[in-house]
Amino acid sequence: MKISVCGKGGSGKSTITALLANEALRRGYQALVVDSDESNTGLFRMLGFESPPVPLMELVGGKKNVKQKMGQPSVLSETQITTAHIPEQYLLKRDGLRLVAVGKILQSLEGCACPMGVLSREFLKKLVLGTDELAIVDMEAGVEHFGRGVDTSIDSVLIVVEPPLESLNVAQRIHDLASGIGIKNVWAIINKVPSGEIAASLKGELQKRCIEVVGCIYFDTDIFISSLEGTIPVKGVAVREMKHVLDRILSKVGLPASR
Repeated sequence: MKISVCGKGGSGKSTITALLANEALRRGYQALVVDSDESNTGLFRMLGFESPPVPLMELVGGKKNVKQKMGQPSVLSETQITTAHIPEQYLLKRDGLRLVAVGKILQSLEGCACPMGVLSREFLKKLVLGTDELAIVDMEAGVEHFGRGVDTSIDSVLIVVEPPLESLNVAQRIHDLASGIGIKNVWAIINKVPSGEIAASLKGELQKRCIEVVGCIYFDTDIFISSLEGTIPVKGVAVREMKHVLDRILSKVGLPASR
C-alpha cells in the first residue's frame, strides 16, 4: 500500500506520518517513509534519525537538471524501483523503518518546487513494494501536489483535519481531487482536538462532505512536549489512538493487522 498523508499546513501531517510508521513497525511491517514536503525539515528527527538522508534530488543532479537526468542511467531511470535499488546515502534505515527525502527549499531565490514534484511523481510511480511493506508519503501542504500528478501512483489518501474551517475546506478539495483521479481509498483523521464534543462536530461536518473518518487524535500533552525536541513520544494518548486508526486502514484495504 502507498498511502499519502495530506492536509492543510500545520495540521500535523508529519506527526501523523511518524506515528503511523511507528505503529506499522510494531505490527511487523516494513515502513518506507517518503518525505515529499519541500518545506518541513524535521521529519527525520521524529523518526529517530540524527541527520536527514541525502535528497533524491541530488541523485539526478539537482533541481536544474531533474528533467534531463531522469532519462539517463541511474536508479531513478529504472522501470521499477525497490528499496534495495536505492544507494545507502539516500536511504536511512532503522530496524524495519526506511526514510527517503525528495528535496527541500533551503535558500532564497532557489526557484519553485515543481522539479521536486516531477521527481516525487516518477519515484512513486516506479516504486514497487513487497507484501510486508507500506509506503507512507508525507506530502506538501495543500493541494498543489495533485496538480503536479504526484498522487497518480498512490492508492490511499489520509487527510489530516484539525478544527479550523479552512482545514475542512482543504479536506474537501483533497477528497474531490483524489476521487477525481480514481483513488478509492480516501479517509480523514481528525487531529489535535481538545474534546469529544469538538471531535463529534468535526466528524459530522466531514460526513456531510462524504468524507469517511477513520480515527481521531486528541490533544496530547506528550506530543507537544516532545515537539519542542523535534521528536514524537513512543507512548501516550496519540500512540494508543493510532493503533485503532491503523486497524481500520489495514482492514479497509484487506491487509492483515500484523505480520
